[in-house]
Amino acid sequence: MRIFPSAGRIGAAGKAAFDMDVFSNRRVAKKFGFDFDTPLKKLSREAREVLLYGSHGEKIEIEYKHESGRTTVYHHRFEGLLKMMDRWYADTSSQSIREWVESFMRAGECELCHGGRLRKESLAIRLEDAGTCDTTGMHTIVSMSIVQAKNYFQKLRLPPRQNEIARPILKEIQQRLDFLINVGLTYLTLNRPARTLSGGEGQRIRLATQIGTQLVGVLYILDEPSIGLHQRDNHKLIDSLKSLRDLGNTVIVVEHDKEMIESADYIVDLGPGAGEHGGKLIEQALRSRSRKGRAADCVL
Repeated sequence: MRIFPSAGRIGAAGKAAFDMDVFSNRRVAKKFGFDFDTPLKKLSREAREVLLYGSHGEKIEIEYKHESGRTTVYHHRFEGLLKMMDRWYADTSSQSIREWVESFMRAGECELCHGGRLRKESLAIRLEDAGTCDTTGMHTIVSMSIVQAKNYFQKLRLPPRQNEIARPILKEIQQRLDFLINVGLTYLTLNRPARTLSGGEGQRIRLATQIGTQLVGVLYILDEPSIGLHQRDNHKLIDSLKSLRDLGNTVIVVEHDKEMIESADYIVDLGPGAGEHGGKLIEQALRSRSRKGRAADCVL
């Protein structure tokens, strides 16, 4: 790790989210006698401790220059680079800043839950199949793929009393798994981190959620939801979109996929090329009146 000279930002703070953080970093560097080209290993132990973990309550004088040219002096407790990045990550609404902070993170397995992401009391719960007497822990269940989980809950047999209690819950679980299967996400595991999903996968998960809510009168806009989807599963995604429409919603899809375009009720063809070479209305018509096989972008 190095401390970079990018507009006064320190190392991992190369994209400082707030001006005050930039000025804090500059003042810390000045106070402890290093510049923004200093390798971290060459900093004194005290400077490194303050830089990463904060001033531990000690207030540091920070000179903040406003856009108007007016200068204000604050006495501020420096929180440290690590807490600063945690705050950016938690508070930001910018996906680019979130992804940038994640580039400095390293995923590791928790020593207590071993990747189960549940409290030990929850991980201690096990489901016993009355038919086979096999027991399955929560960690094992969330490690299953969508289709494996669906098969597991279909085959699960509980004693009569427990089955009566669990019936509505099991029904809801299976319905939600069906929604995910119907949009072609059979291969995902239940514990898959959201940040590792592609844009198309994320859209299809949200689509499955919306199908489950049974809302009506909603306008849905999707941007190439078929990205990452195997061609053989296209019809599942198309059927899901049609089910949203049939509930009484309007669905607009930006797509290049021919099968998706041919399934639309109404086609708006934009072109003639892509990006800066497009954006002009080429054709709009009901599907029965439109020409087939065009390669331009289409809004359904």
